[in-house]
Amino acid sequence: MTACLLFDLRDKRRQQQQTEPIFILLSPLTEMTGLKWVLCKKPRLKALVHVGICRRFHAELVRLESKELPIIHHSKYVCELPANHRFPMGKFPRVLHFLLKDQVITEKQVWVPEIASKDLLSCVHTEDYLNKFISGKTSEQEQRRTGFPWSEGIVSRCRYETGGTVLAAEAALQRGLACSTAGGTHHAFPGHGSGFCLLNDLAVAAKYVNCSTKRKVLIVDLDVHQGDGTAFIFKEEPAVFTFSVHCGKNFPLRKQESDLDISLEDGLEDEEYLSTVEAHLPWLLQTFRPDLVLYDAGVDPHWEDELGRLRLTDQGLYRRDLFVMKTTVNQGIPIATVIGGGYSRDIDKLALRHSIVHRAATQVWRECGM
Repeated sequence: MTACLLFDLRDKRRQQQQTEPIFILLSPLTEMTGLKWVLCKKPRLKALVHVGICRRFHAELVRLESKELPIIHHSKYVCELPANHRFPMGKFPRVLHFLLKDQVITEKQVWVPEIASKDLLSCVHTEDYLNKFISGKTSEQEQRRTGFPWSEGIVSRCRYETGGTVLAAEAALQRGLACSTAGGTHHAFPGHGSGFCLLNDLAVAAKYVNCSTKRKVLIVDLDVHQGDGTAFIFKEEPAVFTFSVHCGKNFPLRKQESDLDISLEDGLEDEEYLSTVEAHLPWLLQTFRPDLVLYDAGVDPHWEDELGRLRLTDQGLYRRDLFVMKTTVNQGIPIATVIGGGYSRDIDKLALRHSIVHRAATQVWRECGM
């Protein structure tokens, strides 16, 4: 296990630019539905923020009347793929299915995102790439690099998925914690897609939050693959810190430099993996002092994952997710989660595995009295 921490002028600027908590103005909509305090036992949100909104959400439907954990989902997170395609597209609706079936959540908790506009996507992606991607003019070579044949359906699902991550970030800033049932497309670069990732939802959400509200964002990427696209996008951005814990000998072959990279050896099991995360996350929260955490809770470190190469169990994933969210919330920092990577031919088993983060989030929500 090796760690690479980039101590450069960006890190010094980060320390110099630590921001104080911001009071958020309440909109008429929030005033109509009542105020809500975020009840955490640590500073920053404790007794500091009346949580509200000062503009509309990027949403088709919000659930401000519900006092429970916001779950972000859209039926258009899916599209048709060729028969026997490697990507497990069917997992997204099944995640929501199992959360409802197991009574982890109710329909009243489900917020529905709107499609990400081209203007919103352009804060990260180049105009040339967006024009080609949206209109279907990407080359066969570019499509092979992403792993997806172009279709109107794939464009739509990626845009709704990105909108879901943006809405999860907005909901987290309003409620303290929110979870999407998709997202984590961290291999997409500004000008091209890669590795089943066509639009970088994490980067778009981080850019939007930073540009619109000047908040600092920490991206905690615990997918088994390095978030190379996200690292590249924010390599010169002091207000966004990228933290990646990944299997060093896994995809991508050519890694980018995150602000903090932890490269793991093949076969790592629960205890050593968890001790690695526990050794770094609290320190990052205390030193970078983000205003929002975006958490990529990939389940591909699981021992049964077809592309993973690590050896985590279901319980290991649950403990990981619980630690990340509880540690963040207890410091009064809002956190939004996405499901990240996970690969199995058994869609139901995979969907249940992806639902671990929502189950852990529900426990954090109740224990924190949010």
